[in-house]
Amino acid sequence: MRFNVNYAEENNVPPSTIAGINQLPYPEKREVYTRLIPSILLEHLNIDPSLKDADGNDLITLKCSLSSPSVEMSLNHQIGFPDPVLYGHLADTLNGQIHVLLYILNDPDSPRFDVDRLPDGTPTKFGTYSRNIQAEVAAMKAGLAPGQIRRGLRMLSHAVEGFEIFIQSLQHNLYFVEPLYYHNAIIFERYGFAYQKGNRLMRRIQSGFSDGGEFLTQLDGSNPFRKLEAVNSIRLRSWAIHDGILGEPFQNVTMYKQIGKSANVVTCPDCSW
Repeated sequence: MRFNVNYAEENNVPPSTIAGINQLPYPEKREVYTRLIPSILLEHLNIDPSLKDADGNDLITLKCSLSSPSVEMSLNHQIGFPDPVLYGHLADTLNGQIHVLLYILNDPDSPRFDVDRLPDGTPTKFGTYSRNIQAEVAAMKAGLAPGQIRRGLRMLSHAVEGFEIFIQSLQHNLYFVEPLYYHNAIIFERYGFAYQKGNRLMRRIQSGFSDGGEFLTQLDGSNPFRKLEAVNSIRLRSWAIHDGILGEPFQNVTMYKQIGKSANVVTCPDCSW
């Protein structure tokens, strides 16, 4: 990888991997990575295109060391606010493709729910390692999905467009995403993604919530996450799955998007949000 990066530099070829971008001087890689920020987000939150506040403070934080094949990017709308309005974690796959491990858009004007930490402050990894049940119940009742600490900004379509432009600029024709929860996978389906891994699991979930399905007897109201309404709700299905209704964690699902194409995959037809 190092040899390829140096070769590219010597021949004035733009880098095509996260590892390659990370070899660039900081101002250059900052410019590359900030292409991922939807312009409509900046307009909506009155963030200057320089990504600095009125006092000259940088609102962007990048973790992109020279030796790393990954990058973490956080954008705050103001210094000192506890949560970024955008967080992205991207990495190279083993064959040099781009893999989006996590991408979050937070509405800073919405209430916060501490699903990401226990009452003593211990991180929960968004409920994947441990769970703050009280916060999760409050978030669910407020209309949020698993893993959300705040309401989203409803700008995913703009984010997908930005990703496609970014991926094309790296001379790739597809990229991969890792849906952390069931509802993420369904949303990605509706934006034209296909499954590299997990299609069988998604079909099993659909069957399990259908007439005579294996999960129906578990929607017994024994706790707030297991109500019968989950049958016809993507969001409530996701909460039930997060609560363990599968008998295993929701994992090992990887999806990909071909630039300019829709896979037209539908594993959850006729189900509302």
